[in-house]
Order: sequence, then structure tokens, then C-alpha cells
Amino acid sequence: MPMLRKIMQLVAAAVLIFALMVGCTSEQSQLNEKTEIAEKPRLEEKDGISSPTNKSEQNYEQSFINSHGKTISERIKVPKGYERVEVPRGSFAEYLRNLPLKPHGTKVRYYNGEEKPNDVYVAVIDIDVGTRDLQQCADAVIRLYSEYLYKNRQYDKIHFNFTNGFRADFKKWMQGYRIKVEGNKAYWVKKTGYSDDYVCFRKYLDMVFAYAGTLSLSQEMKRIPLKNLQIGDVFLKGSDPGHCVIVVDIAQNTKTGEKIFLLAQSYMPAQDIHILKNPANDDGNPWYSINFGDVLITPEWQFTKDQVYRFWE
Repeated sequence: MPMLRKIMQLVAAAVLIFALMVGCTSEQSQLNEKTEIAEKPRLEEKDGISSPTNKSEQNYEQSFINSHGKTISERIKVPKGYERVEVPRGSFAEYLRNLPLKPHGTKVRYYNGEEKPNDVYVAVIDIDVGTRDLQQCADAVIRLYSEYLYKNRQYDKIHFNFTNGFRADFKKWMQGYRIKVEGNKAYWVKKTGYSDDYVCFRKYLDMVFAYAGTLSLSQEMKRIPLKNLQIGDVFLKGSDPGHCVIVVDIAQNTKTGEKIFLLAQSYMPAQDIHILKNPANDDGNPWYSINFGDVLITPEWQFTKDQVYRFWE
């Protein structure tokens, strides 16, 4: 009997130890499950749509984006320690800095309505792209400069060269002349009466878009040193293929004097003009430093530091 009692006690102790082990394992499994759930993005209800709350996106918006801003200067904040440079009132620089933007979160669309798949931008400029595959990279630069001149009735300054060297003057177009292209030749033909309305202006631009490009633009703009960079200057590689982006804002460090800048572009196929991200900044900062070295790396192209151009004036 004493031996039987001892065996029963050992069995009972073994059962108790097993129960404790199973209980700890079960509790640890529940703890791990709760931890995993706690680490998942929380869903917030906004206008009946659930969307994940991403901490990095929240910090990004708080740091660099004012989602309620309606222009470049209102939407995109400068980093701490920097201030936007002063620009003359009524200048091209002031015009670009205050370009209207589409609502925050708007997607870039191609001319045919399809969405651009590459997430390379922080904002979309509120200007039409047209319904034809025309307003690509160089055309976007031409468009912005022309819109500024047209707005200020500086019609005599609106002129661009075709790739073959033909000069297309808007003042001539306003007088009712149109451009006829035959092979590699182009010439003016009187077609209609005088008009300086916006519809006439847009038709002129479409004609320029069709026959101008980065190569012709590089031949009629002047190259400038990077250290003299201003709003409205263009990083440009004039070739086939080529590309260009335009500086739409500049800020400066109040202590060191370092310049930083924002870039806008269109691309192929024709698409909404958009403000580029800076792929070098993990924190979502879209500003580029003038101290980028020998090569400026943008999301879809690279430029050398000597490929900086300015419109004639």
C-alpha cells in the first residue's frame, strides 16, 4: 500500500506539471496573437471608407504637406531652418510658386484618362493635359512659361523653335496665320482673322508641342551655372530621347545659405504636370539640395550639374 500511494502521488505531480506547461503555452500563444493584432495598422473610418493609418505617412504630411493648401507654396512646407527665397512681384518665379494644385491625393492621369502607375509625385498641378499625346516633358516647360506670358499679355515673347529650326511666333498666329508642315519644311499660311483668345492660344501651343522638343528647347535656352539656380530654371538633356524638369520653388537655409528646390515635370505619354518626390529622402521630403554632387537623381531621369538652362529674357 505505501508503494501504491507513492506511485499515485508521482502520477498526480506529473499531471499537474503537464497542465501548467500546457497553460503557459496557451497563454503565450494568446499573447503573441494579441501582439500581432496590435502591430497591424489601425483602420479609421473616413466618409464611410476604411483606410489604414500609416504612421510614416502621417509624419510625412505633418512635416512637409499641408493637405488643405491650394498652391505649391501653401501645400508644400519648407524643412525646419529654411525659408522661401524672395521673388519679384509679378515675376515668372512668383507665378510658378503659386501654381494651383489639384486636391491632395489626386492621381496623375495620362491624356487618355488612364492613371500613371509610377508613384513619383507629391502633388498634381491643376492645368489641363489636353486630349492628345502632345504635352510631354519639354511641352510642359513650354506650357508653363507660355501661360505666364499669356496671362501678362506679353504676346511678343511667346515664340518657340521647331526641331527643324522654324520659329513659331504666337503674334503671327494671332494675326490668323497658321503653320503648314511638309516633310522637313514649315511655312506660314494665312487662314483666318485676328484672335488673341485662349482657345486660339491653346491651338498654337498644340502646334508647338507637336514639332518642338528637348533638343530644340536646349538650343534656344541659355545654359547657366548651377550656383545661380533660380525658380523657373530647367534641368534639361536635349537629345532623342531627352528629358527636362522645371524648378518651381526655392528655399534657403537661414544659417548656411544652402539652397533647396522643388521640381515639376510631365513625361511620356502626355500626362498631368506634377511635383516630383526626391528619391534620396526616406522621410518623404520632396525638396532637392543644390549640393547634390555631379548627378541630380530624379525618380524617372538623371541630370548632370551642368545641364541647367534658363529662358531668354
